[in-house]
Amino acid sequence: MKALRRIAAAAGPPLVFAIIVLGLWQLYASVGPVSSLTLPKPTEVASALWENRSLLLENTWVTVEEILLGFAAAMVLGFLLAVLIRSSRLIERALYPWLVASQMVPVPAVAPLIVIWTGFDLRPKVIVIALVCFFPITVNTIDGLRAADPELLRLLRTLRANRVQRFVKAQLPAALPFIFSGLKVAAAFSVIGAVFAEWVGSSEGLGYLILTLNNQSATAEMFATIAILGVIGIALFLLVRGVEHLALPWYYEAREDEGEPEVDGLMLGAEV
Repeated sequence: MKALRRIAAAAGPPLVFAIIVLGLWQLYASVGPVSSLTLPKPTEVASALWENRSLLLENTWVTVEEILLGFAAAMVLGFLLAVLIRSSRLIERALYPWLVASQMVPVPAVAPLIVIWTGFDLRPKVIVIALVCFFPITVNTIDGLRAADPELLRLLRTLRANRVQRFVKAQLPAALPFIFSGLKVAAAFSVIGAVFAEWVGSSEGLGYLILTLNNQSATAEMFATIAILGVIGIALFLLVRGVEHLALPWYYEAREDEGEPEVDGLMLGAEV
């Protein structure tokens, strides 16, 4: 019962807010000075979802595959790069500025080059998604590795623990909450990366479908496709958050004992 109350407390406010927004949207689209080609009613979007369910489902699986592969690649790349950067102060001073500078170049600007280099198959989509997602994972992991207790590190050195032992016993446990924070941000970005990738070079997927529907001025169907993309992003975010709670029970138990709220809404403490 406690778990059900917790879920209801977390899901209730967003659902109420969504119902209010949809109601206002329906009202404005029905009586306001707006064409259905510009802003379709939510009921029209729902009808488009049902009538085009086969087409949408077929393209959804394509985009989900791209997102999962790109997200997995970003996890591996982001974690390994963060560990490399934190392995030495010299390496950190040499690479960290370039890590930040890499975000100054918009991924859509380099996506066409990636397509030219790799072709029109699955590879460029996975690469683009990984490039969009790896930065928050890397930066949060670096911050987490820095957050290790210096007293514990000194104790481990006194006990003659080697670098790997210090990493496993002190740095990695301290970094895990930061790593999952980066993963949750990357989960949201992964959908954006998939749309970018499919816009540049694809003949299937939800991003490609949006371009096709835009050329046909099929606004309701475009909104339906966007809604599915939103659901995919939310589902991936919730999946990461669920794994986080399974992997870090000690972290959330400590926060509950201290009465601290959870930013993304699962705990029943005070609101942030």
